Amino acid sequence: MQNVSELTVQADCTVRRALERLQGSARGILLLVDQNGKLQRTVTDGDLRRLLLASETLDSSLSRLSAQTPVSVAAPVEGQRALAIMTEHQIDQLPVLDSDGRPIELLLRRDLDSQVLLSTPHLGQEEMAYIEEAFRSNWIAPLGPNVDAFEREVADHVGVGYAAALSSGTAALHLALRLLDVGFGDTVFCSTLTFVASANPILYQGATPVFIDSEPESWNMSPAALLRAFEDAAKAGKLPKAVMVVNLYGQSADFDPIMEICDRYGVPVIEDAAESLGATYKNRHSGSIGRIGVFSFNGNKIITTSGGGMLVSNDEALVTRSRFLATQAREPAAHYEHTEIGYNYRMSNVLAGIGRGQLHVLENRVNARRAVFQRYADALGDSTQIEWMPELPFGRSTRWLTACRLTGMIGPAQLIAVLAEQRIEARRVWKPMHMQPLFAQYAYYPHADGVDIAATIFEQGVCLPSGSNMNEGQQARIISVMKQMLA
Repeated sequence: MQNVSELTVQADCTVRRALERLQGSARGILLLVDQNGKLQRTVTDGDLRRLLLASETLDSSLSRLSAQTPVSVAAPVEGQRALAIMTEHQIDQLPVLDSDGRPIELLLRRDLDSQVLLSTPHLGQEEMAYIEEAFRSNWIAPLGPNVDAFEREVADHVGVGYAAALSSGTAALHLALRLLDVGFGDTVFCSTLTFVASANPILYQGATPVFIDSEPESWNMSPAALLRAFEDAAKAGKLPKAVMVVNLYGQSADFDPIMEICDRYGVPVIEDAAESLGATYKNRHSGSIGRIGVFSFNGNKIITTSGGGMLVSNDEALVTRSRFLATQAREPAAHYEHTEIGYNYRMSNVLAGIGRGQLHVLENRVNARRAVFQRYADALGDSTQIEWMPELPFGRSTRWLTACRLTGMIGPAQLIAVLAEQRIEARRVWKPMHMQPLFAQYAYYPHADGVDIAATIFEQGVCLPSGSNMNEGQQARIISVMKQMLA
């Protein structure tokens, strides 16, 4: 769906001005209307070229165009019907008219027929300058000036002292556990409603995960469940070595009660902020609250380095050691000396350059994703069958993904299947870790006795396309399909 005000012209418009309007609109079409705003015909660059070939000039008016009955459709129109009309008439744009014959929308084939993915990379204009500098200086291997600068810039942005650029968010989570001396026989409490990358590193270290349910208010770690887990651990004389708190889909967990519990028992918090760079909690940036914070720059994240991650902390010694471990734990000797296990986890200078360019537009990307959520909420807000993932007043969510619960007759599988038929990708919310076969043998603490919030969210939850580069026409197509299903 496109705004038509920038596309309408009248008969006194010159060919020169029409060409300028066509170039500026990037729609490939103008809508010629009379003084009452009624559609008379469409105008393409081909129409204008034919005028010039017929000896008209750039200063001739569009009144010289021949009369034409435009292909149009009356509002309201369903997307597939509009697409069928375009195919029948071999056109790529279709004006939608109100009851008086005035154009109110312009439907484009590319919006109705293109594939819409859940969350795609969104590159801008500034990344290439940093990449080209890396090539000019031959700093294309791991480490280099872009890596150093990217670490400083991310640390400054989120308000922490130090940062280490790594090959992935998962690598950062793994190093965070190493830095806190998590090893064989230790226990780590972990949010259950998350991607498996939060929990797998616990197993890398030979430790035992204990999964903590969500709370309904934020979908993030339940302080009530966490407290019960700590009370049982204290009684058993085996406190966890760390607590892994996940900020789900760009929404910060409610950290005050979580930190109060963890501080009471003297257990450090790893803040998995992989999805929430740009979010805030009580005027603090996501990732800056725990002992160690972790970000992901995977291709589907708010900003991307293609693949990459960042470990941040106010503890300089921890970050310094993370860099050591991430570069194969090579000792500062004249030869290759190793006294402990290390990893090849550092980010390349080229990818760090992409990240530097992306960081400049972080706020734009967050605002765009929040706008995507708001359009869904405004268009579908009357439905009693949808409950949106809440945003609590303690901070700002990035709305990395627009997530909702379907509480009526339509279930996630049905909606996802129907959207897939229209080449639209939607997905279930993460399947909780305590429900995964890999982790079935490990302990789990629900929000309350007989109340499994994470399982309920999984059974009802859907993530809708949320990319910051998704246009309004594509989103209108998604909303149209959902309205039909929920009607």
